Amino acid sequence: MHDETKLIKQAVRGDSRALSELLRQNYSFLYQYALKVTMNKTRAEDVTQETMLKAIEKIATFQIKAKFSTWLITIASRLVVDRIRRNELEKHWVQEEQSLRSIRYNTLQRGDEWPEALQALGDLNSDTRIPVLLKYYYGYSQEEISSMLDIPVGTVKSRLHNGLKQLRKELTEHEEA
Repeated sequence: MHDETKLIKQAVRGDSRALSELLRQNYSFLYQYALKVTMNKTRAEDVTQETMLKAIEKIATFQIKAKFSTWLITIASRLVVDRIRRNELEKHWVQEEQSLRSIRYNTLQRGDEWPEALQALGDLNSDTRIPVLLKYYYGYSQEEISSMLDIPVGTVKSRLHNGLKQLRKELTEHEEA
């Protein structure tokens, strides 16, 4: 333990050899943890590597209150949670795309017309579609949209501009066809 404390102090001060030794000593432990958490060898390897990179980037912020291995586990755990959230978000958007197809199919099955505008809106990516809907369908201001989506007002303006431009283009192309 005394040796680890000395290595940590050196690593925090910028000694790359000390950091390298700490990472080497903890690699197997960290990998085993990642393997148990992910239950997938490839993901465990990825999480371990990402954790090592984060540790290299953030070593200057390490406080010697906890063991180095505990710090690595904390980093790895956050990475895993972030990956899970990202995967859930990706699943959500895939389901959204499938829902749009389903709505279109049901509309056409009933013999109703599928408005080109709705198709063009569905073709926008969600980052653009959501502000366009909030502004032009629900009537929210750019400031309200900014607050709702937790993005700058300038980003809202840009997405609205790009969304309308893309909608006009798609609807114009459809009319010409």
